[in-house]
Amino acid sequence: MASFKYELITKEGKRKKGTIDAADEEAARKDLKRDGATIVSLASASVLEKDIEIHIGKIVKPREMSVFCRQFQSVLKAGVTVIEALDMLAEQTENKAFRKAIAESRDSVKKGETLAESMAQHPKVFPEIMIHMVAAGEASGGLDIAFDRLASYFEKSSKISGLIVKSMIYPIVLICVIVVIVIIMMVKIVPTFTASFDQVGGAELPGITKAVIAVSDMFSHNWYIMLAVIFLAVFFIKGFKSTERGAILFGKLGLSLPLVGNLTIKNASAQFARTLSTLMASGISVVEGIGIVEKIIKNQIVKQVLKRAKKQVTEGVALSIPLEESGVFPPMVYHMIRIGEDTGNMEEMLEKIADYYDEEVEMATESLLAAMEPLIIILMAVIVVPIVLAIMLPMYSLYDAIGA
Repeated sequence: MASFKYELITKEGKRKKGTIDAADEEAARKDLKRDGATIVSLASASVLEKDIEIHIGKIVKPREMSVFCRQFQSVLKAGVTVIEALDMLAEQTENKAFRKAIAESRDSVKKGETLAESMAQHPKVFPEIMIHMVAAGEASGGLDIAFDRLASYFEKSSKISGLIVKSMIYPIVLICVIVVIVIIMMVKIVPTFTASFDQVGGAELPGITKAVIAVSDMFSHNWYIMLAVIFLAVFFIKGFKSTERGAILFGKLGLSLPLVGNLTIKNASAQFARTLSTLMASGISVVEGIGIVEKIIKNQIVKQVLKRAKKQVTEGVALSIPLEESGVFPPMVYHMIRIGEDTGNMEEMLEKIADYYDEEVEMATESLLAAMEPLIIILMAVIVVPIVLAIMLPMYSLYDAIGA
């Protein structure tokens, strides 16, 4: 299959641009003319334009996915077919990888596959929760309802993740400022004073000054060694984190660190409750829902708790029991779930848990930011003050010698 860029005028008189995959140019031209359109231009898309894309983080952000689901739900309610809806959404989506996945899903639906099966062929674009809910929506005839729930789910996920990212900008900027200040002092300022001390000579330098000069020499002359060490450390940590043992260790750290642990478990509680509630509202069983949530949660310790919970629920145990026995989830989570189990209103209880912990995540994020600001300033003082002392102490000794 080759990719072709086209520009055409539809039979309604509207100008349209896009990309189409076809066996050759003739096949592409025939496909475009099928709906009575007039082709203005048709050319092969360049390999670079088609294939090379750089993605940082997820290929499709939760905000993009929420907009897609909301638009899909709107056009379905208006009576538009799934194929037409996918065609419309592919045309107006700016994210190239997302647009390609939507277009290929449309082509698969045209061939007779279900929408869920078509989306499942693009796991890096369409998350598992979406595929399962779309499948449930297709089976029940409520596909528009499924997309409505998915839109709400992704909107809330986007809000929480956006809040966390926004809160981390200021601390990251401060840390970058500290790094820049230290580099400038070590590369420019300390060598200047070191040269002055060497010219005077005869005086024994304090131990702190010798240590700072040694570090400055490392920055100035052996910077490539430092970069190599940092690169190897990052490479080792990422490699270790990808192992089961490493994932468990970092999972424990994520739950036990002061302030960070509080935010981690509240975020996991909100994500667990929101996802399970959304899945159950679409007719997916508790056992299957827990299995899906387990794959979404990132913390390895929480994943293990959900894995054990799924096994016990399969054996007939109430979900609240393994959650309580784990000692990981806050009491409110399993108490509210137990009430839902007793009253037969699990979905509503899970929704309330999610709403509560969404607010808790916001407050925990603000508390973390408030605590990090003075800690970063203290860190700056711990790093900068010794450097200043290392410069000033020999100068005072030199002034005393001149005065004597």
